[in-house]
Parts: sequence; structure tokens; C-alpha cells
Amino acid sequence: MAIGVAVNGIYSLPKLSSFKHPTRLFSRTAFTAKLPRSLPFRFRASSSTTFLETETNPTDPIVEEKEVSRSSNSLACPVCYDSLTWNDATVLSVDTISGSILQCRTCQKTYAGNLTHLDLTATSGAKSYGESMPASTELFRVPLISFLYERGWRQTFSVWGGFPGPEKEFELMKGFLKPVLGGNIIDASCASGIFSRLFAKSGLFSSVVALDYSENMLQQCYEFIQLEENFPKENFILVRADISRLPFVSSSVDAVHAGAALHCWPSPSAAVAEISRVLRPGGVFVATTYILDGPFTAIPFLNPLRQNIRQVSGSYIFLSERELEDLCRACGLVGFKCIRNGLFVMISATKPR
Repeated sequence: MAIGVAVNGIYSLPKLSSFKHPTRLFSRTAFTAKLPRSLPFRFRASSSTTFLETETNPTDPIVEEKEVSRSSNSLACPVCYDSLTWNDATVLSVDTISGSILQCRTCQKTYAGNLTHLDLTATSGAKSYGESMPASTELFRVPLISFLYERGWRQTFSVWGGFPGPEKEFELMKGFLKPVLGGNIIDASCASGIFSRLFAKSGLFSSVVALDYSENMLQQCYEFIQLEENFPKENFILVRADISRLPFVSSSVDAVHAGAALHCWPSPSAAVAEISRVLRPGGVFVATTYILDGPFTAIPFLNPLRQNIRQVSGSYIFLSERELEDLCRACGLVGFKCIRNGLFVMISATKPR
């Protein structure tokens, strides 16, 4: 069944005629009216070039001891949440991140970029101490799984979960992201960067951060980028970070996307709360996951079974759209909407202005 619904006259979602299950658009509350464009996410002190007019920050650059301290304007220390700076003329991008040293103004901790990405986890630089995540997170750090993710793994989501595929999902989410086009976007839990690359090549955003906890997923994303001709590498970086402790200044991000990731996060509430913190007022959160509802709700002891699965694997099974709406509302987001196709669900919520 195809869909094509106009929400408050703001946008019309594209048709998905190939869906095998009834597709619905749910709108719990009125969507925010026209939102002003914000200062774009930038990896340098000067304003980024984008197809939309933007304002520049008159306080940049900051002069300290006759040296120009270049600020990321939104990259932050995961310990202090203060801005990270670097005294280098280099503009952070995929090609220049290697060897870059960023420093927190508050705790003076430094963070280094390697060949592929910046490590902005709280434990970055620790030599003896280390932590492990739940199985659902650690699985994607395995090199073989990272290699297979875009080479067959992700395609199975369409078979059993009703996911329409990256290109159609991208077209759907553009409707939700329309109020913040031209701003910056974080592709959280980006895996091998399927959507990160689509965001960058679309030209719809001033900058893109591909963010994941898995070093090997970021390595795959880097390799895919190197294989593409004329990929827009400026204002595109890869960052390793914990979804529950995002290395960004509060209220500095226009949009956050999380594709097929909510159910894998150790604590969805902690993650969505962090996303709410970094979003600017009017910023948009878009995510996809799956829901076991319908006939599954009739299964006895489904709730206790969910808790047992979560304890063992760290994976969270959502049982209703209302549960997702409640999660967003509890974390300070409003204007919840969702699109369904079988088990697949795409949700959107906005940070209040």
C-alpha cells in the first residue's frame, strides 16, 4: 500500500508502492511550524559553505596568547562537555583527522585522531583501564560482523522486518528533516555509514558526523568513502563515541538520525536523553527500529521474556508505538510521529523551542 500524507501542510511523504504490509503514518501532536535556520555545525572557526544562507558567530576565532585557537563549535569533551579546541590551521575532515590533537578547555584532556576517526569516548587514551558493553553492542565491534553489515546483513532487515531499504528510508526521513535542512546532522550508530554517506552526498546538510562505538564499523565507513569518486569529504568526519555520552556541546546540533539502532542501545532512555541535550531548540530526532506488536502481544509472558532477553543480550524489544512515544516524551522531545510497515517503524520527535 502506498502512502502520501501531508502533515499540517508542511510536507508530503513519498510513495512506497513496494511495501508488502499496510503502511501508516501516525501523528500524535501537531508538527512544529516553520523553523528558522540555525548556525550550522562546523569543524572550523570560519563559517561553513552551504546552499542556504547562514549566520556567522562574531566571537570566532578566539585569540589566546597570539595564537588562533580553532574551535569545533560543537565537538565537546565527553568528560566535561566543554568545547574542544585545536591550535592548528587544519580544517577537520576525513582527510585531515589523522594526527589531529583536540583539547578540552576545562580538564585539559587531549583527544587524538587516527587514520580513520576521532576517538571521543570518555576512556580515550586510557592504557590499562577498559570497559565492555552488552553483547548487542560488542557484536558490532567484531571485524567479521562489521565487514558483513553492508554486504548482506543489513539487506535481511527488508526480508523479516519490513525495512524498505536505505534509499527509500532516506526519502521518508527527508520529510521529517525538512525543518532543519541546511543544518548539521549526526548519524548516530552509523555502522558502516550507509546513511552518513547519503547525507553527505545529498548536499542537504552543512556537515555530517558519522558516529559509532565500533572502531571496525568506522573503518568500514572510511574504506567505502575512499572507494567513492568525488565524495564531499570536507565537513564530514568519523567519530567514535558512546551514545549515552555524546561528545557535543548542548543545544548545538540540528538533527540526529539513528538507523536500526534503538533496540541495540544499552539504555535507550539514556541515549535519547543525550540526543535531546545536544539538539538545539527545534532540532529533530529521526530513528528506525522494529516493534513486536500485533499478534505478538498475545504471546503469554512476553514482557518477562523481553526482560530476560535484555539481561542476556542488552537488546531492547519495543512492544508498541506508544512505548516509543513515551520514551521520547520522557526525554524532553515533543511532536512524536511514526510510520509503520510491518515490524518496521520510523519515528520522529522534536526538541521544544
